[in-house]
Amino acid sequence: MINIPSLQQKYKEYFSIGSAVSTNTIKLHDSLLKNHFNSITAENEMKFEHLQPKDNQFTFENADRLVTFAKENGMQMRGHALVWHNQTPDWVFENTSRSELLSRMKNHIFTVVDRYKGDIGSWDVVNEAIADECGKLLRASKWLEIIGEDFIEKAFEYAHEADSTAKLFYNDYNESHPEKREKIYMLVKSLVDRDIPIHGIGLQGHWNLADPNKDDIRMAIENYASLGLDLHITELDMSVFGWNDRRSNLTTPSEEMLEHQAKRYEEIFALLREYHQSITNVTFWGTADDYTWLDDFPVKGRKNWPFLFDENHQPKSSFHKVINF
Repeated sequence: MINIPSLQQKYKEYFSIGSAVSTNTIKLHDSLLKNHFNSITAENEMKFEHLQPKDNQFTFENADRLVTFAKENGMQMRGHALVWHNQTPDWVFENTSRSELLSRMKNHIFTVVDRYKGDIGSWDVVNEAIADECGKLLRASKWLEIIGEDFIEKAFEYAHEADSTAKLFYNDYNESHPEKREKIYMLVKSLVDRDIPIHGIGLQGHWNLADPNKDDIRMAIENYASLGLDLHITELDMSVFGWNDRRSNLTTPSEEMLEHQAKRYEEIFALLREYHQSITNVTFWGTADDYTWLDDFPVKGRKNWPFLFDENHQPKSSFHKVINF
C-alpha cells in the first residue's frame, strides 16, 4: 500500500467512516480496515437467519468474531438488522398468531441486543418496511400480515428495553427518491410523535453515477434531519452502471466510468460534510472492489467497481477526490 492519508483520520471532525464486513473480509481487507475505517457493520452475520436459524437456537460465533475485531481495533460497531422481511427463516412465521410472533420477535431482539450491550452502539432495528409501490405506505410482509402495522413500534420498544443506551435506527433504500422519501418521513415522524424510542434514520445510499441527483439527496437529508434524529449513511456504494444498464461484458471499468465516479464521490462527500452536524456515520457496503454484492445485482455475475479502493486495494481517483478538500 502506497503512503496515503487515512480516510478515517481525514474525516474525524465530520463523521465516523464505516465498512460492511464479514468474517472473510476482515481478513481479506485487514490493512485497509485498520488504516481507513473506524466503524464496521456485519454485512450478513447479524441477520435473523444467521443468528437464530432454528427456534431458540442461537449461533453467535461469526457475529462474535466481528465484535471482537471491532473492539481490538478501537472501532465502533453498528448492528444490522433485527427485523427485516428478508433473510428471516420460515419457522419464525409458521403456525403462529400475532401474540406468538410478537413473543418470537421480543425473544430474538432481547437475546441479541442484550448479548452485545456495550459493544454495539447503534442498531438498524427495522429494515426496509416501506413499500416501493405508489400510494402504499408499508411493504407487504409476514411481520405486517401477522402482527399488523404496530410491528415496527414494537420492535423499537423491545430494542430499547433490551439496551436503553443504544441508538436505534430505521433503515431503507431509495431513501432520496421523492415519493419514498416522503413515506419514510411520514413513518418515522409518526414514531417520533408517539414517543416511540427511535434515534436515527439510515439512508442506505446504494447510488450510481446518475441517480439520485444531488438535490434529491439534499432534500432527503434536510427532511430527515428536521425530525431531530441522527442520520447515518449505512450502505454506501457507487455503481458504475445505471439501473437500466444491463451490460455484462465489461472486465474492467472504462476511464470515463472511473472519472465520472470520482466526480460523483467528490460531489456527494462535499454534501455530506455540509450536513455533518446531523450525519454522524458514513458506512460503505464493502471496502474494496474485489468484493461487492453488486457483482451479482441486478445482473447476475456482472462485475462492478463501486468503492474508493480498487481490486488490488489501491486508492482510486475517487479516494483522492474524497480525501482532498
